[in-house]
Amino acid sequence: MSETSDRIPGADDDTTAAAVSTTQVTADRLDPATYAELEQVAARYPQARSGLLPMLHLVQSVEGQVTSRGIEACAEILGISAAEVSGVATFYTMYKRRPVGDFHVGVCTNTLCAVMGGDLIFERLKDHLDLGNDETTPAEDGRRSITLEHIECNAACDYAPVMTVNWEFMDNMTPESATTLVDDLRSGVEVASTRGPRVVTWREAERVLAGFPDDLADEGPSAGPASLLGREIARERGWTAPSVAEAAQAADDKDQGADTAEGETTGDKAAGAPESKETESQAAVAESGADAKHEDNPRNTGEGDT
Repeated sequence: MSETSDRIPGADDDTTAAAVSTTQVTADRLDPATYAELEQVAARYPQARSGLLPMLHLVQSVEGQVTSRGIEACAEILGISAAEVSGVATFYTMYKRRPVGDFHVGVCTNTLCAVMGGDLIFERLKDHLDLGNDETTPAEDGRRSITLEHIECNAACDYAPVMTVNWEFMDNMTPESATTLVDDLRSGVEVASTRGPRVVTWREAERVLAGFPDDLADEGPSAGPASLLGREIARERGWTAPSVAEAAQAADDKDQGADTAEGETTGDKAAGAPESKETESQAAVAESGADAKHEDNPRNTGEGDT
């Protein structure tokens, strides 16, 4: 085997190859501890292959990306082909085929965030970090590395423009606050997300997504004022949600009202049927004495079809 024959372009090196090969297998296997945890994840599910998504996150937490040996381990444990695992790994954008830095910084450039300044933030960060999309700064001079990516809507439009660090929200950003944020991350300053806990490294966050809690779930606020505005208005005006019984009764009353509007008797409902409408139309034509054909058609002689 040649020195590079066990490596996958774009997955195990620094090239920009987009695909993960399923025909090349690395010589080294995952370490036994990680393999055992992958088996533990698969065992959580009645159908083991349902565990593939968190298993891939676990691979990333150890490898820093989805590697060929991670793919092979998942396939082996789940009893499926490496091609099936690769199909999942290449479909979802959260699975990375090149090494990710200490922090994954995402800038939303979808419509509302873009209008509110997301595009400007992304351009500023590309210049500031000297990066293109989905590229990573070198880890040098003791500074932590950043992977920069423009991302699609994160369902946080009330806080646009939004950024994420390892999928934790950073709200109401500006080009200036964005550059300060990445500088703090690189220098090791502790950063807290706007609606969530302090930011951990990307690998640590990936382990949480694999289903291994870090006990930070209750740290920091879970919602902000914009998300809670409707609740506050309801409290000020004394609005309350109906009870289950009240909601069920309201639904029954609505159904009964709809039945009444349609007509409760068989005759009333039959009168509204398509067959009844067609009969009424034919009767109206007969009473008018007009031919059923269009009388304004000069080719219509009224003498029947030719």
